Amino acid sequence: MADLSIPQHDDLYVVSDLHMGGTPGFQILKQGPRLGKLIRWVAQQRPGGRVGLVLNGDVIDSLAENINGYVAMDDAVAMIERIFGYENFAPVWDALADFVKQPGRSLVVVVGNHDIELALPPVQWAIRQRLAGNDDAANGRIFFSTTGAGYACLVRNARVFCTHGNEVDDWNLTDYEQLSALAAQLNNGTPPDPSKWEPNAGTRMVKDVMNEVKRKFAWIDLLKPETKAAVGVLAVLDPGQLSKLSRGMPIIWGKIKGDLKLRGWLSADESGVVDAQASEQVALQHLLGPNLLGGLQSSAPISASGDDLLRDAEARLRSPARRSPASPEGTLGWGQMAWDKVTGVDTQEALRRALMDWLQEDKTFDVSDRDSTFKAVSAKTGPSVDFLITGHTHLERAIEITSGRRFYYNCGTWIRLLRFPDTVLKDTQAFGEIYSVLVDGSMQAIDDATVPAAGGGRMPFVMDQTSAVRVASTNDGVVGNLLHVVDSGESVTLQPVANTEFRRR
Repeated sequence: MADLSIPQHDDLYVVSDLHMGGTPGFQILKQGPRLGKLIRWVAQQRPGGRVGLVLNGDVIDSLAENINGYVAMDDAVAMIERIFGYENFAPVWDALADFVKQPGRSLVVVVGNHDIELALPPVQWAIRQRLAGNDDAANGRIFFSTTGAGYACLVRNARVFCTHGNEVDDWNLTDYEQLSALAAQLNNGTPPDPSKWEPNAGTRMVKDVMNEVKRKFAWIDLLKPETKAAVGVLAVLDPGQLSKLSRGMPIIWGKIKGDLKLRGWLSADESGVVDAQASEQVALQHLLGPNLLGGLQSSAPISASGDDLLRDAEARLRSPARRSPASPEGTLGWGQMAWDKVTGVDTQEALRRALMDWLQEDKTFDVSDRDSTFKAVSAKTGPSVDFLITGHTHLERAIEITSGRRFYYNCGTWIRLLRFPDTVLKDTQAFGEIYSVLVDGSMQAIDDATVPAAGGGRMPFVMDQTSAVRVASTNDGVVGNLLHVVDSGESVTLQPVANTEFRRR
């Protein structure tokens, strides 16, 4: 017998991490028109049936917007209206408006960690007005999941659970009690006090540190993997940026506290459990990654603080004469770059060699990799869930948890993604071209750049990879697929990713 306590669909489509926000040149969503075409395509599927579309967190990006403080309070409506109006995003909102006007369609908006304002009543009302106006039927097809509960539904007899995934990321935990209190204040007319809002460590890092870095190097949060490649490249191209990263050191206590609260070891007011040295070590691990950190620590006093290590790193990169040569027999990474500088290898070549080390056996883009988000979310999800779908990491995943029974998907992202393919790392000339693009730092330079393709010819440096997950009822069961969405004239084509189709038996 069907479970009538949760919504039911014939087909469910899930996309995540759209990150609509920021002024042109600062926007990381490039494929707004393609997303609009996908939404229109989904609206035409299963005529007479029930089709759900889930926007699974980080739908907008308030952290990319010019707002007062860490969360939009008095300027939340102005912020969302700006996002409605940006040329690249308008096709998305137009398509969503047409989508909810069709019977049998349901739009579900799940909150993430970059769009917590979606939990605020004025923002929800503004979205309803933009999509449905005074059309009661269309309004009834819009659902918000903004309390941290995710979205549960049935596709035929298979239970599906969609959640953003930041709830297992101790840097990006959302305090839903605090968020609920803010929503109540906006409803009851109590002026909110921005100074009393306590952002998580991830939010502070983006607003206080990374946004400033992005004004010079727009690619910093597009390059994967983030610590081993992105921050490492940043440190080499412009050592002065390490000073900005060092400002993130005080933020780390938020991360430590989030980590311990996640494990139930610390109440919100117990702030003296972890000492400063321990917090700095975790900060460095997050900011620099193990290879960079190991190289720094190998040539620094054991008692060196996080700030000392970062200052020393900046000084050594700025002035080769001040560096201690690293052992050529040791690992590559940071130590190798210092050694290469001393022995006459230029920064471009030293960086190429270091990247080859950092990215050796990297599984960032392996859709079957059981990464930390998969492990943590699946451990917290009950056995009755057949299809578990997340986002947050921007990395596609498709994993069979239990053979023929339970499955996990991460539906990736729609923002630009960058990676260093082997065709670039193994070719000094090709790497030189990309090195110039990275030094330029602008989004336009990134969009215009091409790299050698594995089979010959050239391909864009920006990965053309926009993703969706579909869970669909068929004549002989319920099937899940990870899909790549590609332009096809006025519409789109959904291409199944190899080895990601799972059937619920």
